[in-house]
Amino acid sequence: MGALWIAHVTVTDEEAYGKYAAIATEAIAAHGGSFLARGGRYVVLEGKDRPRNVVARFPTLEDAVACYNSPRYQEALRFAKAASERDLMVVEEV
Repeated sequence: MGALWIAHVTVTDEEAYGKYAAIATEAIAAHGGSFLARGGRYVVLEGKDRPRNVVARFPTLEDAVACYNSPRYQEALRFAKAASERDLMVVEEV
């Protein structure tokens, strides 16, 4: 069963976040992930507004979690933590 990696982000340092995005893209692809949405138009109907929204599909929930915990993604995450405020979750598809 597939899984969706859903991130809601406010970027506070564009340059550092760009480094995160480049490395994270590699890590996501290496774990079978593909982007469905990445920073496009959106409408907030409820909750906190975060101007960058990303959805990636993975083959399984386990693949998505393995990506997050991988050394390559953790390398990317070092850039994101200081350059953004983020909410990230993985949701299994039905």
